Amino acid sequence: MRPPALAPQLKRDPLGRTRIGEEENTIAMNRAHYGALAAGALLLTLPVSLRQEPTNPAAAVAKSPLLVRAEELRWEDCSAALPRGPKCATLEGDRTVANVPFTYRLKIPDGYHIPPHVHPADGHLTVITGTLNIGWGDKFDVKATKPMPAGSFIVIPRGARHFYWTQGETIVQSHGIGPWGVTYVNPADDPRKR
Repeated sequence: MRPPALAPQLKRDPLGRTRIGEEENTIAMNRAHYGALAAGALLLTLPVSLRQEPTNPAAAVAKSPLLVRAEELRWEDCSAALPRGPKCATLEGDRTVANVPFTYRLKIPDGYHIPPHVHPADGHLTVITGTLNIGWGDKFDVKATKPMPAGSFIVIPRGARHFYWTQGETIVQSHGIGPWGVTYVNPADDPRKR
C-alpha cells in the first residue's frame, strides 16, 4: 500500500512534458487565490494613512492636536463683509488661504438679519446656542426660514443663495476649506460698499 502523496503528483503529457495533476492544479490555484484574498484583507486593516498619502492639500494640514476651551476664545469684530453686530472667534486655520481648513465661531445678537448671499466654498454650520433661522433664495423672507435650534447642523453648498436671522443670542460654529468669503445677491446689501 502506498502512503498518501504529500506533493503534487507529476504526470507526463503525450509530448513528454511534466504536468501537475488536475486536482493538484486546482488546489494550488485555490491556495493562490486565498493567499491573495488574505493579503488584501490584511491591507484593509492598516490605517489609511499607512496605505496612501492624501491627495487633497487640505487633508493633512494639522501637525499636532488642537484643544480650545470656551473661555479661551478671543471674540473680535467679524469681517467687514457682515453687517455690524456679530463677533467672531477663530479656532483654527485662516479663512482667506486656499486649501486650508478653517473653523471659527460667530456670536450673533438677537434679531440679527443677514441678506441673501453666497459663499465660494461649501459651508458647514453647527448651532451651539440660540436659534438660527435660515432660508434659501434671492429675497429675504422671514416666513420662508426654517428654525435651527442649538445642536442643529447645516451644510450650505457653494453658491447656494441663503439668508438668516436669529432668535436670542446665537453662537454658530462654521468650518470649511478656504478661501472663504461673502458675496451678496444684491450688491446694495454689501456693507463694504456703503
